[in-house]
Amino acid sequence: MLTLLRNVLAIVLGVVIGSLLNMALVMLGPMLIPPPAGVDMTTTEGLATAMPLLGPQHFLFPFLAHALGTLGGALVAFFIAASHKTRFAYAVGLVFLSGGIAACFMIPAPAWFMVLDLLLAYLPMAWLGVFIASHSGTGLPPARE
Repeated sequence: MLTLLRNVLAIVLGVVIGSLLNMALVMLGPMLIPPPAGVDMTTTEGLATAMPLLGPQHFLFPFLAHALGTLGGALVAFFIAASHKTRFAYAVGLVFLSGGIAACFMIPAPAWFMVLDLLLAYLPMAWLGVFIASHSGTGLPPARE
């Protein structure tokens, strides 16, 4: 029972912590790389209008938010899970990948960004989270699957 509880908690906290990290970076981005003057980035309609005015630099923080949110969530899931740590880290990556796919249909981003984001920000970051956690100096033996 405790194993089940920890494994469910691993997924829930992985998604929550990853989402918080994602949102923090999404909010930080426009402060460091301001959007063009007069652009409303808070609504889907505003984003659609703004897309032709945005340069590649404006997509840096959305990509980092997706990648680092997934990485952080996968790490949390790996460390909290009682068993099958790798599977739970990848499960968090799949949750974020699902959100990324949904965003591709809702947010009118350039095709190059959607491809880059879907290919590099989710499952590779879950893999990196597993790699980092498996090789961390926590004093714990490497995870065996």
